[in-house]
Amino acid sequence: MIRTYALLLSALALPALAADYNIDSAHTAAQFSVRHMMLSNVRGEFKKVTGKVVYDEANPTATVVEATIDVSTVDTGEPARDNHLKSPDFFDAAKFPTMTFVSKSATKTGQGLDLSGDLTLHGVTKPLVLHVSDITNEMKDSRGMLHRGATATTLINRQDFGVLWNHNLDGGGVVVGNDVTITIDIEVTRKPA
Repeated sequence: MIRTYALLLSALALPALAADYNIDSAHTAAQFSVRHMMLSNVRGEFKKVTGKVVYDEANPTATVVEATIDVSTVDTGEPARDNHLKSPDFFDAAKFPTMTFVSKSATKTGQGLDLSGDLTLHGVTKPLVLHVSDITNEMKDSRGMLHRGATATTLINRQDFGVLWNHNLDGGGVVVGNDVTITIDIEVTRKPA
């Protein structure tokens, strides 16, 4: 009896282990914002994000993320613009159908985590830092699946990835800005152990 009690106490004292999650594509969106004609921000999103996340609440700096975005799912609310974005002028979706992010390290911050890794877009791979915040506690749904959520943000220059198309405007300025703000609202799921 004493031995059983001691084993139970030692099991409760063990730290939580890292959990393997799948990105829930139905509840995840990779959104972007870019300046149009130096006047307004055009916003859009990619509708299909897949991948895996390893997260240990007791050791968040061990977080690992691998995510893939289907470029053909780009949606700005304007079909003609979306078709242009899929063309060789921008993403060239036929040649480069996906973009990927693979993390290499994680650093704890006051808001959550900074995930350093590689973004591959338009056939070009560059280092990137995702600023992750609003990491939620696990929630269990009616089917017993466990869920977590978070928000990640970053800023890239599209020309760094070879996305160069533009036109100069009369009086100065260009049609499309180079800086692209990215916000990823992510939900991940796993089965209970």
